[in-house]
Amino acid sequence: MEPYRVLLADDEEEIRVGISRKIDWAGLGFVLVGEAENGAEALELAEQLRPDVVLTDIKMPFMDGLELCRRLKQAIPAAKLVVFSGFDDFEYARQAIGMNVFEYILKPINAPELNEVLNRLKAQLDQQRLERRDMETLRRRYEESLPILREMFYTRLLDGRIRPDQVQDRAARYEIGLPQGIWVAALVLVDAPRGDEEAERDELLLLSVRAFFQENFEWKDCSLRVILYNDSVALLAHLPGRDRIYPLLEELERLCALSHSYLGMTLTVGIGLPCDGPEGLHASVEGARSALDYRVLMGGDRVIYIGDLEPDCTARLSFEEEDQRALATAVKLGSEEQVKQVVRSLMARVREARLSLSQCHLFFLEMVTCLIKLARSSGAELTEVFGAGFTGAVSITDFGSLEELEQWLVSGCLKLRDVLGRQRTDSAWKTVEEAKSYINENYRNSELSVEALCSHLHLSPTYFSTLFKRETGMSFTAYVTEVRMSQAAHLLQSTGEKTYLIAEKTGYTDPNYFSYVFKRHFGMTPSKFRAGKGQ
Repeated sequence: MEPYRVLLADDEEEIRVGISRKIDWAGLGFVLVGEAENGAEALELAEQLRPDVVLTDIKMPFMDGLELCRRLKQAIPAAKLVVFSGFDDFEYARQAIGMNVFEYILKPINAPELNEVLNRLKAQLDQQRLERRDMETLRRRYEESLPILREMFYTRLLDGRIRPDQVQDRAARYEIGLPQGIWVAALVLVDAPRGDEEAERDELLLLSVRAFFQENFEWKDCSLRVILYNDSVALLAHLPGRDRIYPLLEELERLCALSHSYLGMTLTVGIGLPCDGPEGLHASVEGARSALDYRVLMGGDRVIYIGDLEPDCTARLSFEEEDQRALATAVKLGSEEQVKQVVRSLMARVREARLSLSQCHLFFLEMVTCLIKLARSSGAELTEVFGAGFTGAVSITDFGSLEELEQWLVSGCLKLRDVLGRQRTDSAWKTVEEAKSYINENYRNSELSVEALCSHLHLSPTYFSTLFKRETGMSFTAYVTEVRMSQAAHLLQSTGEKTYLIAEKTGYTDPNYFSYVFKRHFGMTPSKFRAGKGQ
């Protein structure tokens, strides 16, 4: 098992050497990866080494142990903290407990006591590691449950409980291939043999019907999914074209006739309207339910296609709040393909609904209005999105076909997506430049901190730190040190001021710490640098 990593921080070399030599690190399950002689050095080492455990003294130069603990809880929240102190002071202990420090140990430190603390630490870390392994076990169980999860996915898809823009992601999660193209849903109603009143609800009966369709469906040009859906069997067919719905009807009629001899029962199949993409299967299965309602008038043991009976059955169509949210989310945060997919899905509903021209126009205007609101809320110019001269007065009759209209919508959505993306990029760049300017103006202030800067910028420290590191390649602390050292070097070479004055002018209240940082940065002391050895 991999040992846990320990960082030791104490300004007394004798104590560091004693702890380092007297503890059987390997025997306890640990490895000492670094030592620091002050809190500032310990913080930098911790950010580099990412230790599991930090052992630190309370009283240290440049940054005390409690401040170090506070910083580490932000930078490495998973690290376990153990604090040493030569002062039996309740206030220190109270602050340490408030920062969720694992143990507070009074000096002088003896090996048995520290061994006991490390043993308890290891037990806690082992438990956490075991819990992580349990997550792997859960993942294996998840994979074993995939067949059930897939059935649940299909049920939610047909119930309309999965947003159109999430269908492909959910399908991929359950390793289900749902290609785009023409889909249609059908529902199979089982007439149980007389005298068996409970057979219709018998799961074994439904399983036999599912197996019957899986084994006997023979139309090679069509991919068929057969699933258990609520108390029935659902057929999801991927057609080679919208006009191939009638060959599917013929094959299903053959299977209904065959069910008498194979199953000894009567099957009735209701079929909905074809839809563009699996995202439309909810509407198609609703049509299949409506088709089965006609069974009373037309009799059982047959295939009933809703398109033959209600050519205008889905003529009512509205641009719902969920549609607005899906379109806006795709434009603001989605990929190019996701934007195209949402627009395609919306236009597919228009095609399937067989709407009148006026109804199509209303639906189209609602989509355009959604995009206009999104553009204006972000400050984007409408002409930049929709082209020169655009005023919002656009009509469906301006286009030669629904395909042309769809292309126009896709183009507008993608342009708006690019505008919003540039705005986010420009905003990040401006924020970082403003931060650099603030640092350059305030590096002389010893109280300069990421919290003060974020208060000035009106940003959270967590978001700013991530943004600054991504844009500059270095942390806030490292950048401030770089600016201060650059200014210190300039002053040493261009003026005769004392080192302690230069330290104050570059934000260091402690001349010794300034010299320590300068030597670490340039590899020599300020006096040697001034003497010309830094050239």
